[in-house]
Amino acid sequence: MSLNVLFICAHNSSRSILAEAALNHISKGRFQAFSAASHLRDQEQPNPMALKALTTAKINTEGLRSKSWDEFSAPGAPEMDLVITMCEESSQAQAPVWPGKPAIAQWVYKDPTLAEGTDKQKQAAFNNVLLSLRQRLDILANLPAQGIDRLQLQQAALKAAVIKD
Repeated sequence: MSLNVLFICAHNSSRSILAEAALNHISKGRFQAFSAASHLRDQEQPNPMALKALTTAKINTEGLRSKSWDEFSAPGAPEMDLVITMCEESSQAQAPVWPGKPAIAQWVYKDPTLAEGTDKQKQAAFNNVLLSLRQRLDILANLPAQGIDRLQLQQAALKAAVIKD
């Protein structure tokens, strides 16, 4: 049985997309990661530089799309075991009631879409967020395979939150 993790950011185009794809990649089926936006903009899509960072790291990008967090609070949505907000804006928004009453954590990252400079420097901002995320996600992915409860999951997520990016 896999554990469901939802990564939330304001627009679901960069940080949360990176986290979703990276956790699905490294957890080898132990976790099912999803991502969503607290403030989805019309016609939002994953940022091309986020997709390039994933592709360069040999992480599958198939099926990634920007979506509202409303999808995960609707009837029939998968129950989350852990919800992680990834920016100040999403952590301060009035979140829906999540089915299953998941553990909650906050991992704040600078928005790589705000990076300035050349395209190479901007891409480096996305690559750095992915690298920092991998350090945190490894903590989750390496939890013991048997008997993980929500308290252990939340403690691991909070432990990972203290890693400096």
